[in-house]
Amino acid sequence: MDIEQFLEDLASDRPTPGGGSASALAGALSAALVAMVAGLSLRKDSKNRKAMAAIQKKATALRKRLSSAMVEDARAFEEVMRAFQLPRMTEKERSIRTRAIEKAYRKATVTPKLVCEHSIRLLEASRFLIHHGNPNAISDTGVAAFLADAALAGGLLNIGINLPPVKDKAFLKKTQSEMRQWVKQRNRLMSEIVSSLAKIGR
Repeated sequence: MDIEQFLEDLASDRPTPGGGSASALAGALSAALVAMVAGLSLRKDSKNRKAMAAIQKKATALRKRLSSAMVEDARAFEEVMRAFQLPRMTEKERSIRTRAIEKAYRKATVTPKLVCEHSIRLLEASRFLIHHGNPNAISDTGVAAFLADAALAGGLLNIGINLPPVKDKAFLKKTQSEMRQWVKQRNRLMSEIVSSLAKIGR
């Protein structure tokens, strides 16, 4: 995706792309930085070469997946808008429209969930790189962590905004449990990351 065109589209008065796509972009940027730092660390440190190579490979895959998610999120919300445009003159039409809206909103949680899952992986990788990566690139690692944190926060917001129309109690319970787990993991990882970064320059 052309970034300049994406930013133009994001700045327009159209509803898509929106915050969900921006969150995916933040995650993709985080993944790119993680891959970069891992690559730099490969040349610097032979002790953790295997781990750095694995992080670089995983981060590259995450970058590509999150880049695709930028488009997927926009398409999912476009399905929501199309569902709202269905006819509602008769009782049958209203019933069909209501089910279509719920289905579209449920589907719209898929991409932000993916963003959250991948953001946690990027935070874990960032934490490792802060402790074991190339020290000359620690600021880049810190930026990667903050971008992953922003992507996760955006993903959680976009899951939450899509849940109210969903009536499936089992789905809601599972999703809310996942969200709580991501928040718990995020708090633990970011606490350690911020503490480590605070020592820079001391």
